[in-house]
Amino acid sequence: MTEPEKSKEPQGTKGWSTGTKALVGIVVLILVLATLAVFTLTVVVMGSLTGSSLPYTTNYRVTLPDGEPVTIGNSRILVASYDNELFCDVDGTKEKLVVGQQRVIGPGHAKVTVMGLPVIETDFQITLTYLGSTGKNANFDMSVKTSTQVPEMVIRHIIPSSMNAQPV
Repeated sequence: MTEPEKSKEPQGTKGWSTGTKALVGIVVLILVLATLAVFTLTVVVMGSLTGSSLPYTTNYRVTLPDGEPVTIGNSRILVASYDNELFCDVDGTKEKLVVGQQRVIGPGHAKVTVMGLPVIETDFQITLTYLGSTGKNANFDMSVKTSTQVPEMVIRHIIPSSMNAQPV
């Protein structure tokens, strides 16, 4: 082939078309924004309710490490178990629990932001039901009641990993 014949190749066989480039650019932009959203997700917990009802509930099975403080939202929880009894300290308020007894944490108000922009605001209340202890952990059923539907990813953001939360 001579030099002039090479330039007569059909259009589109070299590189991507403009539409394909635009589609790839949009997909990359969406992936970058989604990654930024996940890494900039913040939950700010305030101690007061706005007075709304709490119709939405999410349930978890959790463990609290015996003798180690855990923070959920703004509440600091410390438990010490002995046989089928548990001594529970939530923000300085101590209570003795037996298997099946409940402890209410909260209520509170949470504001969720992504990339600095408010996304969700909700009132919430957490209820722990003591199930007994195994080894160095106290086992609980935990229900999180909210005034608005909140994605599980957001709720998991305020539950510390040391609680080993498993949805029920």
